Amino acid sequence: MKNKRKLSITIDNRLWKEVDQTSRTKKYSKSRLTEEALKLWFKKEREDLMAKGYKEMAEEGQRFIDITLEAQKEVLDE
Repeated sequence: MKNKRKLSITIDNRLWKEVDQTSRTKKYSKSRLTEEALKLWFKKEREDLMAKGYKEMAEEGQRFIDITLEAQKEVLDE
């Protein structure tokens, strides 16, 4: 447990019951279950942030294409 740190959290009773039941069903400690849940949450947050970044890059790329096409039309019309 050298690479682990202790965390104390407070959760509502309904969530506690779900954690308790799931830890029994999966045969995971509550610490392990919480750690896995946090890993999944952080992974989803990173994926959402990356998706947002890719969308913004695509929109920026489309704006660049639009500007470039408009400039080419102006040059060809001259």
